[in-house]
Amino acid sequence: MKSIIIIYGSSTDNTRDAAEQIAKKLADFSPEIKDVAKVSEEDFLKHDVLILGTSTMGIGDLQDDWDTYLPKFQKLDLSGKTVALFGLGDSAGYSDSFVDGMGTLYKELKNKDVTLIGKVLASDYSFDESTAVEGGSFVGLALDADNEHNKTAPRIAAWVEAIKPFLK
Repeated sequence: MKSIIIIYGSSTDNTRDAAEQIAKKLADFSPEIKDVAKVSEEDFLKHDVLILGTSTMGIGDLQDDWDTYLPKFQKLDLSGKTVALFGLGDSAGYSDSFVDGMGTLYKELKNKDVTLIGKVLASDYSFDESTAVEGGSFVGLALDADNEHNKTAPRIAAWVEAIKPFLK
């Protein structure tokens, strides 16, 4: 079984809560879970699967702790890793930059030698623009704890089931 780490950046605890829900759904895989403010390069390198989560702050900005860690993240050799992304945003108040933080992480990963998993169709969401959409799908799991809290648990459950085959 592959070793898994969930690394999240959260300013309001919504992303931390989502990370914990994902970890519970993946309990059989015994994932490690860490706040990006407390990770080391080794945390990224010693695991086979990276599940990375971030909130989007303001108008499309990456969450502060991720933003601080980004220069180190850009230098990491993640060759051969499997990566899944999840992002939180406000689809009503920031409809033109919904989950852009996840788009920022994706931009850093798309040219690395990693296997990206966990795309989600964007058609089930109400928003105007997002840098996290490519070809009609979000590059990972998009969540809106502010306006669609009732959809969070079912979206997490469906997403985890979709990525499980890649974790074995």
